[in-house]
Amino acid sequence: MAVLEKIRKRTVFLILVIGLALFAFVISGIFSRNTTPDQLVIGSVNGDDISYREFSTQVENTTRNMGGSIGQGYIVNALWQQAVQGKIIDQQFEKLGISVGKEQIFAMIKRVPQYAQDPQFQDEKGQFSIAKFAQVIAQIKKVNPAQYQQWQAEEKSYVDGAKRELYLSLIRAGLGVTLKDGEDAYHRQADKVTFNYVTLPYTSIPDSEVKVSDAEIDAYVKAHKKQFEQKEMRNIQFVWVTETASEADIKQVEQSLQALNAPRVVYNSQKQANDTLPGFGALATKDVPQFVNENSDVPFDSLYVSKDRLPADHAEALYNLPVGDLYGPYKEGNTYRYTRMLSKKPNAQMRASHILIAYKGSLPGNETITRTKEEAKAKAEDILAKVKAGEDYAALAMVNSDDSSNAPNGGDLDFFSPGMMVPAFNDYVFHGKVGDIGLVETNFGFHIIKITDQREGVQLATIVRNIEPSKATQNEIYTKLTAFNEQALQHPKDFASLAAKAGYNVLPANNLDAMAEDIPGLGNNRALVRWAFADDTKVGDIHREDVKDGYIIAQLTKKISEGVASASDARPIVAPILIKEKKAKQLSEKLKGSTLEQVAQASGQAGNIQTAENVTQEYPALPGQGSEPSVLGAAFALPQGKVSQPIAGDNGVYVIQVTQKDIAPALPNYSSYMAPLRNQKLNRASQDLFSALEATADIKDNRAKFY
Repeated sequence: MAVLEKIRKRTVFLILVIGLALFAFVISGIFSRNTTPDQLVIGSVNGDDISYREFSTQVENTTRNMGGSIGQGYIVNALWQQAVQGKIIDQQFEKLGISVGKEQIFAMIKRVPQYAQDPQFQDEKGQFSIAKFAQVIAQIKKVNPAQYQQWQAEEKSYVDGAKRELYLSLIRAGLGVTLKDGEDAYHRQADKVTFNYVTLPYTSIPDSEVKVSDAEIDAYVKAHKKQFEQKEMRNIQFVWVTETASEADIKQVEQSLQALNAPRVVYNSQKQANDTLPGFGALATKDVPQFVNENSDVPFDSLYVSKDRLPADHAEALYNLPVGDLYGPYKEGNTYRYTRMLSKKPNAQMRASHILIAYKGSLPGNETITRTKEEAKAKAEDILAKVKAGEDYAALAMVNSDDSSNAPNGGDLDFFSPGMMVPAFNDYVFHGKVGDIGLVETNFGFHIIKITDQREGVQLATIVRNIEPSKATQNEIYTKLTAFNEQALQHPKDFASLAAKAGYNVLPANNLDAMAEDIPGLGNNRALVRWAFADDTKVGDIHREDVKDGYIIAQLTKKISEGVASASDARPIVAPILIKEKKAKQLSEKLKGSTLEQVAQASGQAGNIQTAENVTQEYPALPGQGSEPSVLGAAFALPQGKVSQPIAGDNGVYVIQVTQKDIAPALPNYSSYMAPLRNQKLNRASQDLFSALEATADIKDNRAKFY
């Protein structure tokens, strides 16, 4: 039943990678569908409900099988997107009257390496057999109903994957690029224009001098309603207090380490008298590991390390420490450390290259290698002879080595420590010297090894103590925060001033949507978002939450309703747009004249006429100005020699005069320009398709009530 475990492990990966999990299909009875209506729904797409029971089961299984490596919020959002897209595809299939066949579904399963390469699913020719696969699934159904349910969730993904592929293939088939498209792309790249210009940048007028009223913003929003449709959102402000060690706590840690070097008096029950034991620096070397383990937050590490692996701020002192001497206590990150030099070794790390000649049956089981062990040994001995005769080792490695991970680098394995290689390889290198070349056999095959370098290493005994707040410090932090919390509850309008008085920073977190997880300045805190969206939470309410290593005191400052944004909500986006428009009008008034010289004079920039040479529409950047596509478009449309009217660009207002246009000659064929355009369309087909379908769909999202 090893396949049961394989299928269980693969379930989540396939759900997330292959696609949506919405359509049931059973190998033993393909296309049989048993659906049970649920009273509880998590959402709907065009009136088609998404069952909370099925959705929550997917979330639970995925969360469990991922082992906590991915947050629940990410999983919920990913599965929701899949569910929505699945409903949309299902509805499109029904509308179009098309379906997928079992051959397409089988093709999806065959592409899963864990199944396709498993011998128990292969026929006598070594090919994946759907019949054998179906037999295993039928057996699972008999002996393990719970496992079979997980398989059903997995096979749903194959059905959906097949549907998705078919639907996208139909869409892609209709995506075309015309000769005119290719011709336009050619001219955008090849046509060039040179022009002189006078410009006034928008930055020449301070933003503070341009006023934008709420009425103007409201008018802009009404004229662009679609752009300013918004979800229901919340604004909060919060204080985040962490339990950090005080200066006294830090000093106590340092002193406790220093005390470890003093002799210790301990009672000897056998002698019924006190014994005086040596401190850290006077201990016999053999007793140091136990002493470290008894007194350190980090266990003793016996490995030899090179200088570059030591803490950067202390590497020089630690590396040059005489054997037996102590260094510290010293601060490193959020710890204090006390180090004793135990030993130094000239070859603590070695560097070597190898040429691997594998044979059939050697690890890791490369099926493309057919040579016998005897043939592999003969070839390795031949290569060894060539190396010793003076042939280039790196070149021989690139051509002959079966270790593709380093063959392109001449077989170089970089530096490694004892125990990192298989025993025979390890022993040859660490008992050899730089320059040695020899032949070693391992389970991987035959290695022609060249020892290329070595590094001295040191063995250090380091006692590490984490810097943590004492109980007294924790109590002080808690008492102070509790006092602030009580004051904020009594005077919620004074939240910010009370926080400042207490020495706390108030952080805002605005425009949080109902499914938000990450809060700016705080990180992942789904619980706080759920509180902000709770029906009984009112603007001004205060909420306290205990988090890892600290506390949060939060206040709901605003509820933003679903619909078109108000003037105040839209101001951060609209105000800069209207400010730029008003500046453009003001600057345009200054750019008057029938010649560029007159325009420059009128704008207060006498003689400051600049030139842009050989600019294309594909790359419409002006020297020192940035990208200005509107200016380039006007330049190509303007007759040569004519002075333009003021042009509002992205970075300022321009008046231009074209001096030269180079229109590229027509080509007999524009296919080379059409191909990239078609590839762009094909690559964007999936994203653009679902974005368009979702934009027109009636989607009800109730996830925030459950997660």
